[in-house]
Amino acid sequence: MANKKGHRRFGNVRKLQSGRWQARYRGPDGLMRCAPDTFGSKRDAEQWLTVVESDTLRGEWSDPLAGRVPLGEYGQRWIEEHRLGQRTREEYDSLWRRHIGPYLGRIELAEISTDTIRSWRATLLRDGRSQDRTVKAYRLLRAVLNTAVDDGKVKRNPCRIKGAGDYRAAERPTATVAQVYALAERMPGRFRVLVLAAAFTGLR
Repeated sequence: MANKKGHRRFGNVRKLQSGRWQARYRGPDGLMRCAPDTFGSKRDAEQWLTVVESDTLRGEWSDPLAGRVPLGEYGQRWIEEHRLGQRTREEYDSLWRRHIGPYLGRIELAEISTDTIRSWRATLLRDGRSQDRTVKAYRLLRAVLNTAVDDGKVKRNPCRIKGAGDYRAAERPTATVAQVYALAERMPGRFRVLVLAAAFTGLR
């Protein structure tokens, strides 16, 4: 059913004294909600309401106030409430305290975007954090935000950077045949055979 000209069946818009437009609607919870920002034109305000209406009809509406929780507060509670082994809990506490909280802790869940995550990750690496610790911090943050999605705090997890959660240790260098023989020549006679045997059977 289309909106009648001059009348909306979902929400309403009004012009403020500032000249900007405000959009309001009644959410599925029965409470009146306002758009988080005002708009430069009536059309922009109405388009925003159309998107909210579409989300509501698809059952994807989420309380915009639910995400007004600082990530630091939510993440610390996540670690405290999850059943974790002692070593895992200590590891998560360390990752959060050193690599996540100082950078993102004050930002509200609703304000964290994929761009925010990308900039945070780049900053960690630029500040000298190892690839291994950066990957572990990213995985922890992704797990926390997955729970935020399940809790209805955010619509989708912003940790969507391809490959950011993968870590591959550099392969150990392999000695050449010539290097193996050179090493064996330097060893006492009784160890020479052991060096050659270990090298050519794949032993370390």
